[in-house]
Amino acid sequence: MSKIRILLVEDDEDDYILTLDYLEDINFLDSELVRATNATEAFGFMSDQYFDLCLLDYQLGGINGLEVLAKSQQMGFGAPVIMLTGHRDDVLDQRALDAGAVDYLIKSEIDSIRFARAIRYALARRDVEVERVERLKAEAENQSKNRFLAHLSHELRTPLTAILGYTELLLNSQLGKTSHSELDVILRNSRHLLNLLNDILDLSKIAADKLELNKARINVDHLVTDVLSLLRVSAMDKGLKFYAESLTPIPAHIFSDETRLRQVLINLLNNAIKFTDEGQVVLRLRMANMHGQEMLCFDVDDTGMGIAHEKISSIFQPFSQVADVVSKNLGGSGLGLAISTELAIRMGGGIDVKSKIGVGSQFTAYIDPSLRDGEPRSILTFDADLSYKPREHDKQLQGRVLVVDDLSDIRRLVGHIVEGFGVDVEYAVNGLMAIESITHSIASGSAFDLVLMDLHMPEMDGTTAAKEMRKCNFSMPLIALTAASMRGSLEKLKSAGFDNLLSKPVDTEKLYEMLSQYLSLAAVPPATKRHSPMVATEMASLTMLIVEDDADAASALQSLLTVLGVDAKIACNVGEAQLHIAQSTWSAILLDKNLPDGDGFSLIPEINEAATCDVVHGNTVKPYIVLISGESVDAANTQILGVDCVLLKPIQMLSLKKLIDDVRLTHVDC
Repeated sequence: MSKIRILLVEDDEDDYILTLDYLEDINFLDSELVRATNATEAFGFMSDQYFDLCLLDYQLGGINGLEVLAKSQQMGFGAPVIMLTGHRDDVLDQRALDAGAVDYLIKSEIDSIRFARAIRYALARRDVEVERVERLKAEAENQSKNRFLAHLSHELRTPLTAILGYTELLLNSQLGKTSHSELDVILRNSRHLLNLLNDILDLSKIAADKLELNKARINVDHLVTDVLSLLRVSAMDKGLKFYAESLTPIPAHIFSDETRLRQVLINLLNNAIKFTDEGQVVLRLRMANMHGQEMLCFDVDDTGMGIAHEKISSIFQPFSQVADVVSKNLGGSGLGLAISTELAIRMGGGIDVKSKIGVGSQFTAYIDPSLRDGEPRSILTFDADLSYKPREHDKQLQGRVLVVDDLSDIRRLVGHIVEGFGVDVEYAVNGLMAIESITHSIASGSAFDLVLMDLHMPEMDGTTAAKEMRKCNFSMPLIALTAASMRGSLEKLKSAGFDNLLSKPVDTEKLYEMLSQYLSLAAVPPATKRHSPMVATEMASLTMLIVEDDADAASALQSLLTVLGVDAKIACNVGEAQLHIAQSTWSAILLDKNLPDGDGFSLIPEINEAATCDVVHGNTVKPYIVLISGESVDAANTQILGVDCVLLKPIQMLSLKKLIDDVRLTHVDC
């Protein structure tokens, strides 16, 4: 135990010696006494050194102890103070205690038990105060860390939504065919970045005991098929045989956390593929009795490098891998197994491992399936079509269109949508380049039939460019593109030379309708001709409102939903969303948690109030409420508030497909 450092502020030599002697006689106290003979010297010690206790004489020449006590507190001196004086004075006693002293003693009491008791109490009070300060500091650090992680999650997930969304959109398009391998690299690395982010956030939740499970009914066949489809390319790249099979009849449905179970399986299969250079990786499902309870087991068998027996226990520790040399070559955070084990335990099971160097490994994740009575069981085949099939766009319109926008993401997205209608597209990044492109196209005999142009651009903005084009007698239709929150007057734009206006993010059907007013139809055989926008809208069974202030993320999400056959619209804030909710009915409303003028939760009462019965179609028009967030949210609270589903950014096509299925199931007749 370290010595207790005591500062004695005492100008009398005899009193100093007596105090020193009596301190040495206190048997529970191992102390080191430092003496200051005046206030100035005391302040010097207080500012430079640490003390556990201060014994302060009331009379110090021209300054009294109360003044010293007051100034010491201003300096931030935190040690408990016992005031010493030569005579009893009840008024002074009370003034000392009011000023912050922990006790008041007459010097004649220094040789008594009361002196020892006062010191014991003061030190105990110091310990309590130190513990309180440390606890508050730890709580503040945890709150700061949680705020940082929440902010980090939001700031990273929102742009990832745009990155992954646009990549999946391109992979599902004709445009992406020529760059399929490059887009696949972007997709894999973006998902890897997302996995690293998820691992770090999950580990922090586990450490804070805040990781929660959201249990729901899971279709086992669909879950495993989806996992295989995600990882099949990685296995094929290494020439591995990769499949799943059920060794026993498996329940069609279980009750657990689908997201977390998927995470465990992906982690285990990813590791198996990563550390296997030849042979196979197989996922085998079976029901087994473990520890007196029926469990659903997932055996991941590989023919990889294997793990030495003495290292098996260490691989489940955070940031641990088989060997540094391996981790450097193959990448990874070293968090996957630690997190997967904790998740499996929370799902009522755990993870076991068997391995042999040079032969391979078997990781077994087992969970409590929480089966319902009479749940049917069968040998699952996992034979769903997992091949990748990009969506084909029928050519409906014909002509040449120039897309002008300084933001490359928006420029390419608009161009991609227009190309999907069968139109040839070229690009310009500002008004000056647009004029040059138009001039060159006319000179070469291949003039543009229409120009889609952003209003706000560097070098030359859209309004100025439109005026210049009309001065040069360019007669092609000009359509202005601008942010929805910055819509200008159509009359003013027409006076500048524009023919029409479209708001960003661009709605695919509105864009089609706009182009069809100015471009001619392509000659398409009747059997393959695409439905008109009006018919397509009528045929669409689902309409969704996206309430998201990030334009890139909203646009990517809208485009993905459009590819999946959903008529999706965008509101960029609470006010705009309120108008859409009041004016239209929606199959689902996707609410961003953080909006510039409020949050998604604030719209839920209005959504519920707007729910009506559609007497024409006989449907209950009760929107399916989806909360989209860049940070984790409390599932219990969201259910209380009326949220049907929570989607964590970035939102990918697989999640949207499942959402669409869930929304269809919730639509019931009046």
